Amino acid sequence: MDWKKVAFVFPGQGSQTVGMGKDLAEAYPIVRQTFEQADSILGFALSDLCFNGPDEQLNDTINTQPALYTAGVAILRALQTERPSAVPTFVAGHSLGEFTALAAAGAVSFEDGLRLVRERGRLMQAAGTQSPGAMAAVLGLEAPQIRDICVQASQQTGGVLILANDNCPGQSVISGDDATLEVGMQLLTEAKAKRVVKLPISIAAHSPLMESASAEFRQVLAATQFVNPKVPIYGNVDAAPLVDVDAIRRELDLQLTNSVRWTESVQAMIAAGAETFVELGPKDVLTGLLKRIDRSKSGKAINSTESLQKFLAEAN
Repeated sequence: MDWKKVAFVFPGQGSQTVGMGKDLAEAYPIVRQTFEQADSILGFALSDLCFNGPDEQLNDTINTQPALYTAGVAILRALQTERPSAVPTFVAGHSLGEFTALAAAGAVSFEDGLRLVRERGRLMQAAGTQSPGAMAAVLGLEAPQIRDICVQASQQTGGVLILANDNCPGQSVISGDDATLEVGMQLLTEAKAKRVVKLPISIAAHSPLMESASAEFRQVLAATQFVNPKVPIYGNVDAAPLVDVDAIRRELDLQLTNSVRWTESVQAMIAAGAETFVELGPKDVLTGLLKRIDRSKSGKAINSTESLQKFLAEAN
């Protein structure tokens, strides 16, 4: 494998699943140690929650974020323990996955990143209580049209609705207060969207309704030690490389209330030479999106002992 053309990508919320990391922890001591390290740092058995559930607790934002972060780092450590040459030329993460990507790029320690995502989850949950909202998936319409309809819905209600995630051509997520979301969903249906589905998420992530979390999170970011990344990490907000610590802090601050430009992030990595995208996380969501962004590029998901061993066998 030509590592000069490899990107590592890390998923966000929605990829969690009970049992995540369990078979890898049984097969690879470094994975087990990573989960034990997370348990020790957080002061509760995150590993048991990931391995055994229950679903409802794992899906709680305050737990989901550290769970996905820990699983991503654990898979990365297993891969790089087995194959030290497995160093990508690009990294990126979708929403919460951006924090995992920063750890992968050497820009933040595992410990500091874990504390950061736990606090992010807590603050987002609190913001959701203070400014309730929801999110919906939109299939079959392109991002510019969805943005226009979000503006139209916001004007009708005086509320908030934005395009939160531009995941791939024809697949987006909108986010806003409940009343404006309902209006937006109706307008999108009338605009001949193939499908508009409300998501089982109790917060309006990546929207101005997260603003109440921003000030406190900014303080947490300021107190967190970052260093310049060892490999280019492509940020969600600008879909461009984060070159230094100031850029990283700005990105993570803005990311709370701004859209995830995933399509453009992947396209930017491709333009810079990425040809193989390796997803490290519990499922294969980003690998599926890649097929819609650029079918000519190769996507591989490492989410189990079997998939890791297969990847190692193929990546000489």
